[in-house]
Amino acid sequence: MSIVAVDLFCGVGGLTHGLQQSGINVVAGYDIDENCCLPYEENNNAEFINKSIAELNIDQLRSHFKASDIKLLAGCAPCQPFSNYTQGRPRDERWGLLSHFSRLASELMPDLITMENVPELIKHDIFHEFIMTLTEQGYSVWYEVVYCPDYGIAQKRKRLVILASRLGPISLIPATHKVDEYLTIKDVIGFLPELACGEVNGSDVLHRAAGLSEINLKRIKASKQGGTWKDWPEELLANCHKKSTGKKYTSVYGRMHWNELSPTVTTQFYNYGSGRYGHPTQQRAISLREAAMIQSFPESYKFTKETGIYSITSVARMIGNAVPVRLAKVIGDTLIAHVKAHGVEA
Repeated sequence: MSIVAVDLFCGVGGLTHGLQQSGINVVAGYDIDENCCLPYEENNNAEFINKSIAELNIDQLRSHFKASDIKLLAGCAPCQPFSNYTQGRPRDERWGLLSHFSRLASELMPDLITMENVPELIKHDIFHEFIMTLTEQGYSVWYEVVYCPDYGIAQKRKRLVILASRLGPISLIPATHKVDEYLTIKDVIGFLPELACGEVNGSDVLHRAAGLSEINLKRIKASKQGGTWKDWPEELLANCHKKSTGKKYTSVYGRMHWNELSPTVTTQFYNYGSGRYGHPTQQRAISLREAAMIQSFPESYKFTKETGIYSITSVARMIGNAVPVRLAKVIGDTLIAHVKAHGVEA
């Protein structure tokens, strides 16, 4: 018996890669960002389809499941509309993408469904309408905010994970790591070659760090592991740090600590001033490769052509938006165990 899956909003393939690692046959991924095609198809045995799911009809979706015993619809609708960073702003067209996911799920009626998103999604009516629709259609539904370090991911990332099954009750497998077993920054990236700001490693075009201005180079040299800008001499402080509104933002311009977790990797991780993204000991922000590995992508995962000519902001966006591969594998392991528990060999 085979579990065949389609990954909606697939991006560079974090969810697809983890599901495939667990043994699930992901045959296709849909995304509107054509730049994701190369990394998706280079690293995964699946077809990339450059198309919005708003334009995807049920006949096209069904065509991917002709040889399946068990159908899995997976995806991560764009999370920016629901994050804390965008609350209070006017809604954009991405709000409707979750409704399109729900539409396709209702028309396909797959055996299994999984989706992950930011925890803030749970506060919105559109999420509860989605859960109600699944329940009314006979799915057993489980959802919970998952703390990624509990599953072997070295960053303080929290994600809302949704699982739905027509086979019976379902829930995510228990945590794989206790607090004293959490992976640290050093565990994940400590062995990578040293790199200067603005430099690219000769053997890995993704091990690339953004440049620093003269003032930011002085600031990072004055920064301590796990410290804050309050460690700097007065002449290095930014104007925002001197204002009452800026004094509480102590993580910006911060260094990571080798023996601690990373902050959540966002699309701005390459920018030293965007958060605690300073390398623990080197005078730069973390590289693209380091961020990808903190997101639990394999060190060999290809994001660009071998020429190394690419936009650092474009690749950083793809890495920051990705589903951590390790979390995706945990979801895949859960689904396979669930299918077997209900008398079906997957």
